Amino acid sequence: MWEKLRKIWTIPDIRKRVLFVIGLLVVFRVAAHIPVPGVNVEGLRQFLAGNQVLGLLNLFSGGTIQNFSIVMLGVAPYITASIIFQLLTMVVPRFEELSKEGESGQQKISMYTRIASVPLAFLQAFGTIKLLNQTQFGILGDLTTFKYVSIILTITAGSVFLMWLGELITEKNVGNGISLLIFAGIISSLPTTVQTAIVNYDPSQLYLYLIFLALALATILGVVFVSEAQRNIPVSYARQNQGTRSFGGMTNYLPLRLNMAGVVPIIFAISMVLFPPMVAQFFVSNGGFVGSAATFVVNIFNNQLFYGITYFILVFGFTYFYTSVVFNPKKMAENLQRQGAFILGVRPGTQTEEYLQKTMTKLLFSGAIFLGLIAILPVAAQAVTGSQTLIIGGTGLLIVVSVAIETTKQLQSQLKMHEYDHV
Repeated sequence: MWEKLRKIWTIPDIRKRVLFVIGLLVVFRVAAHIPVPGVNVEGLRQFLAGNQVLGLLNLFSGGTIQNFSIVMLGVAPYITASIIFQLLTMVVPRFEELSKEGESGQQKISMYTRIASVPLAFLQAFGTIKLLNQTQFGILGDLTTFKYVSIILTITAGSVFLMWLGELITEKNVGNGISLLIFAGIISSLPTTVQTAIVNYDPSQLYLYLIFLALALATILGVVFVSEAQRNIPVSYARQNQGTRSFGGMTNYLPLRLNMAGVVPIIFAISMVLFPPMVAQFFVSNGGFVGSAATFVVNIFNNQLFYGITYFILVFGFTYFYTSVVFNPKKMAENLQRQGAFILGVRPGTQTEEYLQKTMTKLLFSGAIFLGLIAILPVAAQAVTGSQTLIIGGTGLLIVVSVAIETTKQLQSQLKMHEYDHV
């Protein structure tokens, strides 16, 4: 590991990319501590301390909500827009055609996603402000129309700014920008979490700390296993003769990963599981059927059994969904046939496509089950111990480890490309 770090630092191009990404993450953390003027930050922290849903959302935004930062929404609007357009590619023919047009089509979908993120950020900013203004903690005070609009526009601009930072990071090919921003937000809360755990340490609750440690180790090992596990399908290349020289005739392997979706299903699932109770919070104070329904939604999502089952189903479903977006067996079969390659015992073309699809489906079922179990493991531990720290720490750790693995792989790819260029 240290040898690879030394190589990264000694190669100017990769070093510049890494330093550039680190610089942008620092910019993000600085922006996360710039509060919107005229906000009672202490009252906001008291409110978040008693609200499980917003408290979890605050964790994944890196404390931006707690500070009522100009980037308090984080990358949530962009993630929501990404989910919407990935669903549209499966149900709307126009977007399905764009997704099949290669890089040009993906660029158009990315452009539409960025455009849709702006109104979504505006709506989420409006909803968040309305929710916070309904509390008894006097978070926003007396809001004039000008102040209301100014805060919404500031928060929306902050979300667009983070979306831009994420894309700049992605362009450097050292990690997914959006995932790294979430990673930085979670990591930034680690010192405070450790300090709180030390200050509030109670010898009689030593078993809770041991459970947390065992849970952390199990999560790390599980995520690494799921991320690295793959099935190697033997592929043979037909022998071709050109004059006196012979080409091909060798056997290689086509790797199919157990979990091709990476950390994306977790991020999508968290976004979706937080959405219903957040919307319901707006209508709790209403009377009649609407208020009762909103209270029911909030209470049922606070039920750990329902929350855990919903979270598992969403992780499982999004793993299948996102893999269907990134894995194209038809294109893979066509590429093999074009290269004169074939899978032993399987005919090229349609049969190869069907074989790859069936194999991936079997692998994906195991990967999705395993990833879902790892995701709800902290929830199960919280149900036993009653510790809120366990659910937050476990879910955050799941994202941190997955993003770290993905970033490491991209850095290794950069090192290999540099080695090939200088052979």
